[in-house]
Amino acid sequence: MRSLSILLCITGLALALEPRSWTDSQGRKVEASLLRAEGNSVVLKLGDGREIPFPLAKLSADDGKYVEENRGKITSPPPGKATANEKIPLNFDAPWPERIKFSEDPEVNTVEEDAGKKRFIYESANYRYLCDVRLAKSVVKGFAVMFEATHLYCRSLPLALDGGMVENGKHQILLFEQFEDYVKAGGPPSSAGVFIGGRGVVMVPLTSLGVRPVGSGYMLDRDKSSKTLPHELTHQLTPRDYFQKGPMGWFSEGIAEFVAVTPYRAGSYAVRGNLKDMVDYATGYGSKDMGGRALGTKIKLPALKKFMLQDYSDFVEQPQINYGCGLLITTYFLYLDGEGDAKRLKAYLKALRDDKDGVESLALLLDGRTFEALEADIVKAWSRKGVDFTFTP
Repeated sequence: MRSLSILLCITGLALALEPRSWTDSQGRKVEASLLRAEGNSVVLKLGDGREIPFPLAKLSADDGKYVEENRGKITSPPPGKATANEKIPLNFDAPWPERIKFSEDPEVNTVEEDAGKKRFIYESANYRYLCDVRLAKSVVKGFAVMFEATHLYCRSLPLALDGGMVENGKHQILLFEQFEDYVKAGGPPSSAGVFIGGRGVVMVPLTSLGVRPVGSGYMLDRDKSSKTLPHELTHQLTPRDYFQKGPMGWFSEGIAEFVAVTPYRAGSYAVRGNLKDMVDYATGYGSKDMGGRALGTKIKLPALKKFMLQDYSDFVEQPQINYGCGLLITTYFLYLDGEGDAKRLKAYLKALRDDKDGVESLALLLDGRTFEALEADIVKAWSRKGVDFTFTP
């Protein structure tokens, strides 16, 4: 616990309030901690570490009163941090990448090593790694390739994925030697890594990076791979505008799945031709049986409007179907809609960045179509790829 406290301290992170029972307007209950309040919504932290946004209007009167009484105890993002999109020009007009290759030697700097405090800080070009054990620079270089390649991939997609909190120009990564400390810090027990949205950090147990103890030091298994980490790193780089009702859920998770499912090896993402990988992952167990959502090729969903606008707390309750379909619907707008140029999706994302309402701006995805007509277009497009969608009223 000491190493955990140090990590939280050096990153300026705030802990949530004590867990309590919350009740929504329909009488449903959940145990969670109040993490923060943002306008007309709150973010609750569940026992498994997930952070769930929830509209204040849907909470009970007693819960609403509790939020108002505790607003002063909830901290905003840590001082000294800023969003990364302040100096990065939007790239909506950039060409679609075919392959992303991070071929450079990731220069790693040792910022601090304090064995007494179990505080070790290393940096690569875009990331600061805060660890509770000393790592050889060669080990940090080994896994920094994946972080930097994913950063390059996200920034290269012409979708303005320019978000994320930075401190002194770096995104924060918390690394834990012991999986138990990772869980105590809020990492879901069944996860290989997690993005903590209110803090803007990604937390990772060293085992997920293929780092394991050998003698008095650590070595890196370079063949170790995980779709979880690119997924969470994509969340870290996704602008806050894309985390609102409208895109929240189907797109925010869909684009993270899209990046994670793109074939990766040794600093290279093979973007061209990755449509088949999306289908394999969503419908089966992925290419070469590397995991997948296993939905099959006949997929039933509720009405598209209902699916897109469901509360995020409901979305994450059924991760297999919702994440898998979020991936396929996001992929539809990227590759199969209209002329296959993501024109409507880009218009939608531009509107979000212009502070337009996320729900009302869905009209840009419809582009004159009804939701029923859009459902028909999705069904038709995916049927040509061997996936049969059925939307039910």
